[in-house]
Amino acid sequence: MDHTISAKVNGSFQFSPEDLTDIDFIALDDTHFHVLSGNTSYRAELLAANPLKKTFTIKINGSRYDIQLADKYDMMVEKLGLGTVTSKTARNINAPMPGLVLKIMVEPGQAVEPGQTLLILEAMKMENVIKAVASGVVETVKVSQGAAVEKGQLLVQMEA
Repeated sequence: MDHTISAKVNGSFQFSPEDLTDIDFIALDDTHFHVLSGNTSYRAELLAANPLKKTFTIKINGSRYDIQLADKYDMMVEKLGLGTVTSKTARNINAPMPGLVLKIMVEPGQAVEPGQTLLILEAMKMENVIKAVASGVVETVKVSQGAAVEKGQLLVQMEA
């Protein structure tokens, strides 16, 4: 069975499978480990783990590290340039239906996260909460409170 794996730490330091062969872990309990790398010994604590996303947060000697693991399939997807297909960045937000803008909750320059409310649109006597589908930064708000909008009209423009 092939156990090839790489690790990216804090989004910038990349460790190849060869780099990781020199590291040995000894579990002290469920969240504490003794780590041997070369001739150096470290105490590590597991702060958070998401095995499905292959992400882990650990603390070593008082410093916090976010780790993203990649197996041979993840590495192949990245090598083929397909890894960016799965990244979600916010797109421009268009009106899903004609209506009236009741309230605007964002302003230009504001960072938004997935699920964050951008504005409230009244349509057919119902309030519809328009939310961000991904992370991004608002470039401009193209409508004003009280404005009538048509289906498909640009409401919020996101930075590219």
